[in-house]
Amino acid sequence: MEAQQLAEKVVERMYSHDPFSRWLGIERLRVGPGACSLRMRVREEMLNGFGIAHGGICYALADSALAFAANSHGTQAVSIETSITHTRPVNVNDVLMATAEEVNKGKRFATYHVRITDADGRAVALFKGTVFRNGLSWEL
Repeated sequence: MEAQQLAEKVVERMYSHDPFSRWLGIERLRVGPGACSLRMRVREEMLNGFGIAHGGICYALADSALAFAANSHGTQAVSIETSITHTRPVNVNDVLMATAEEVNKGKRFATYHVRITDADGRAVALFKGTVFRNGLSWEL
């Protein structure tokens, strides 16, 4: 199976078994080996006491992008370390886009950067994730 087709099949399987990503309203825009772009709209129930998006919303979007990108090679991968920097407030009805890119991939560990932007292309959060690749293949 070609790398692009494998990436699409793995992410489709993951997404279909991921009720949290579906609850967030995540749309898959682009999937490829080691990469992923997602989009979602911020809903009122995602706001915190300041009336802006709870930090966990951007984190969750980035975490989903990380998971899809890291598993897209067909080998199961789970996050072992992540961090996020929030650079701008996010408001209700904002449309966010998360773009995950592979920075480094070894046999057991891989690192990804995820940039989350608003509809105007401004960065609202920067996320870094390291995953452990357990050597098991996805059963498709």
